[in-house]
Parts: sequence; structure tokens; C-alpha cells
Amino acid sequence: MALSEFSTKDKGMVLALFANQCYQPPEQLFEPKNGIPDLAPLKKFLNKPLPPTYIDVDGAQAYVMSDKTDVLIACRGTEPTALNDVKADLNTFRMPHPVAGKVHQGFYGEYEKIMPDIKKALAKHDKKNTKSVWICGHSLGGAMAVLVAMDVKPEGGLYTFGQPRVGNVDFLKAIDFPYFRYVNNNDVVPSVPPSFAGLWYGHQGHLRYINTYGNIRKSTPWQRFKDGWRGRWSAAKQFKFIDGVADHGMGHYYNFIANMDDKGEQPK
Repeated sequence: MALSEFSTKDKGMVLALFANQCYQPPEQLFEPKNGIPDLAPLKKFLNKPLPPTYIDVDGAQAYVMSDKTDVLIACRGTEPTALNDVKADLNTFRMPHPVAGKVHQGFYGEYEKIMPDIKKALAKHDKKNTKSVWICGHSLGGAMAVLVAMDVKPEGGLYTFGQPRVGNVDFLKAIDFPYFRYVNNNDVVPSVPPSFAGLWYGHQGHLRYINTYGNIRKSTPWQRFKDGWRGRWSAAKQFKFIDGVADHGMGHYYNFIANMDDKGEQPK
């Protein structure tokens, strides 16, 4: 069955799983990661798949995977122990984007490393150019996924989890593909780099905001204020004082999505 025929929940689960698993080396791609023991949704999706293509260029990494109807691209997020990733995250200078506006220089540098190999992999996985393309990523991988999607124009869509800001308003206005951006309440990463009222950096896409209780809710200032204090209080009771860091974990994102109903809402 094509991924486009999956429910909202199941699409989110498949792409969240792939975004999670792309932190693994090739020989462990289908082994559990980040406390997610069940990889069945990802395996269920694959219908006579081609062998996954692993891309690693100077520390920037991605996977391309496909079956009879779809191609999935996942960009790996930040590994805290990888100096290359940290340097990319911290390089917040802006640079012109070839299509429109300005983007984060560090993220663009990582995208430039992997894009030639992604194009080669797409030609291999979709020789007749008939398959739907889906792109996903977590954290730094989400930022890279946005830039890859600007190049590929995925028919299926772009799904990011805990993605930082990538570009300014002019860049964001040029996005013309389905784009779903998951944010787990107090996750600190989507709040960086600083926005400066959207003049420097901003967000785009259909926001799927997950509140403290794991429900999809509209993100309003009052909602975020309540969730901020609930999260901090809950973390303090467990002697975990950095709630915004804990909320960034890919395992949290996947588990919340897995507990939603088929419309992508948390059961009442």
C-alpha cells in the first residue's frame, strides 16, 4: 500500500521512525534506537524494498530508502559528540539561498555535502520518476530536510521533528510542497536561532504542536505558557531541570505520535 493511503497517524509514525533510525549506522538501521523497540510500522510500509542507500560525506549523513511506490529520504540530526554537527549548529550567519531569501549558513553547508549523493540515490531508487517522495528529519536533520525538500519538491511531503529555524521570511514564502512540522511542547530547539520578529529566522509548514499531555493542540501564547510551567514542574519533581532538552528526544516524539488516533489526535 502506498504511503499516501496511510492514515495521518501512520504516516507520522513511519516518518518519525525513519527520522529516528537514521541515527544508526547501516548495519544497525533496523535495530531499536532511543527506546523505540517496535519497528513494525516502518517494516510494514516497505513493499518489496530496494536496499537502503547510506550517505556519509564529512559527517553529514542521510538515508534513501524505497519500495514499489514511494521513496523516503531521512537526514540525520545532531550527534552531540560530533564536532562537525556542533560547528554546523553554531554557524548562525546567514547566506543567500539560490531560490529565495537567506538561510542558516551552517545548515546549508551540511545540505550541500549530501545533496549530490541524494540526487544519485533518487535516480537509482526511482528510475522512471514515478514514485512519491517523502522527506523527514529530526533536529539538525530537520533543518537539512527543509533544504533538501526545496531542491527535490517532495510530492508526498516533508515531515520534521524538533526542527530549528532555517531561513528568513522570503525563503519561507518560497516553500511550495506539503510540510508538517512537529513540535513537542517545551522542546528548546525549534526556538533557535533567534527569530528577531521573523526578519532573520522563522518557521513555516503545518504546525502539529504536542502539549504536555501528548495532545495535538493549537499553539497559542497561553497554551505555550501553561505547558512551559507544567513541564518545568513535572521535570523538577523528577529532578530533571532541563525540560526543554528532554522534550527534544526523538523517542518522545515517536511515542506521542504512536498514541494518537488515526486522525493524528490524542484519544480523549
